[in-house]
Amino acid sequence: MEVEYTKDGSVDRSGRSATKRYTGGLVSGILILFNQGLATLAFFGVGVNLVLFLTRVLQQSNAEAANNVSKWTGTVYLFSLVGAFLSDSYWGRYKTCTIFQIIFVAGLVLLSLTSSMLLITPAGCGDHFTPCRTPSTLGEALFYLSIYLIALGNGGYQPTIATFGADQFDGEDSRERHSKKAFFSYFYLALNLGSLFSNTILVYFEDMGMWNMGFWVSSSSALLALVLFLAGTKRYRHFKPSGNPLPRVAQVLVAAVRKWEVAAPTNGEDLYELDGKESIIGSKKILHSDQYRFLDKAATITEADGHFHSAKHPDPWHLCTVTQVEEVKSVLRLLPIWLCTIMYSVAFTQMASLFVEQGDKMSTGTHFRIPAASMSAFDIISVAFHILLYRRVLTPLFSRENYRGLSELVRMGIGLALAALAMIAAGLVEWCRLTRVPQSTSIFWQVPQYCIVGASEVFMYVGQLEFFSRQAPAGLKSFGSALCMASISFGNYMSSILVAVVAKITGGRNRPGWIAEELDDGRLDRFFFLVAAMVTADLVLYVVLARRYKYMEVEEEREEDEEEMLGRVRAS
Repeated sequence: MEVEYTKDGSVDRSGRSATKRYTGGLVSGILILFNQGLATLAFFGVGVNLVLFLTRVLQQSNAEAANNVSKWTGTVYLFSLVGAFLSDSYWGRYKTCTIFQIIFVAGLVLLSLTSSMLLITPAGCGDHFTPCRTPSTLGEALFYLSIYLIALGNGGYQPTIATFGADQFDGEDSRERHSKKAFFSYFYLALNLGSLFSNTILVYFEDMGMWNMGFWVSSSSALLALVLFLAGTKRYRHFKPSGNPLPRVAQVLVAAVRKWEVAAPTNGEDLYELDGKESIIGSKKILHSDQYRFLDKAATITEADGHFHSAKHPDPWHLCTVTQVEEVKSVLRLLPIWLCTIMYSVAFTQMASLFVEQGDKMSTGTHFRIPAASMSAFDIISVAFHILLYRRVLTPLFSRENYRGLSELVRMGIGLALAALAMIAAGLVEWCRLTRVPQSTSIFWQVPQYCIVGASEVFMYVGQLEFFSRQAPAGLKSFGSALCMASISFGNYMSSILVAVVAKITGGRNRPGWIAEELDDGRLDRFFFLVAAMVTADLVLYVVLARRYKYMEVEEEREEDEEEMLGRVRAS
């Protein structure tokens, strides 16, 4: 039987060309999806109720706890840039995922030990009735060390595992290409289903003061996720790391500056490029684009470049390839779009902090107490519903007009619009709560705002993952996924600053402020409306930038797209 190899340049664990039968495909993809689900269960077992742990166990104020959660969440996703850099440049995706998952497990175990031995005293404290003792300096220090180890482990692993999962499908094979495109949707679905257990069962026990049990369940889940990931070692497909991208960027800038007075040719075919399919290690040739024409000077051949051009390996500090120049252009094109996604994350992060504090002041209407944090289960259900709706209904519908369906940029714009709508819904719920007897307002009035946030995630975050992965050069794929995580990071930091500024401006001089220590005395509705207005303004700017965005084109991908379009025309 003839052995069939992948066409995208992927290799097996021994560095040989990967075979389609024994590597990658659905088996590897499913293993990674289960790994993601279990790791997410572990992460949200800590994160979803962290704001209440800080207020009840560490005895912090509402504003201080909300700020600390935003900073911690922001740090989680900021570490994604570290993981992406190491993955793309030196370690490769498999090694990066393994190392950061080990750090993640270590952080969770340390948190479990610290909480059970130093913080949860007396036993069972931290519920609605039993206050905890003031934490010791050692206990508080170990607590922060453990949660930031969790941030490092989870943050460094997340963008890499998303890209590594997509690597298991050959983008140049017509059968596997669609699975590769669909992987990010199911990856985000696995992420949300994994958090469903944390947001319902775990959060209930933690709300009842069983913090130790919740943290140990999270530790066990993370360990099981690591074991499952390692179990697929022999089947995974790999791409060799392409080296540190920073020197490549610097080479383009230096070469362009050196040729400041040189006129770049208007025809991209006259610029310097290597022969063959690949231009940079692990990178397919990128077609020339008309934007940022100044950088084309780096690939312009002058008389002084004669001996460099004739050499087998020209000095890249004097003469760069078109693909190397286009790598820099692609990053520059991504940045404005990426900046616009930060404001979305400001709105999204309210679900983990102020939505929970709002729900904690509302009535469940039954003798069974519903933890406020468990309301995020409606967000997860909404995500699952809208992912299936998009994959099964919207994609086939819009593919009739455009074989790719709704573009990633359009979907991200829809996500921004829905985020603004979610903030308006949250503001209206809070306004109703404050104008009635506050404690009599049912917590189920929060369902619409959680469901709208869930719908917005499908359009924004899944669209982001696909967009940044597709538009990042081959040697920067994990960096592309990390940009999605980094927007969440900066959104959390921006939210933290916004909360602090609003509290300072609206509070003081015996005024409770919008985000008061006792929410019944504040005007949280106005804060939600403010965020909605900021997201709307951001959406207007985003639409302008998205309309001007020029997609990066890879030589072979254009040929494949043309073949697929031709096939559709013939089929119709």
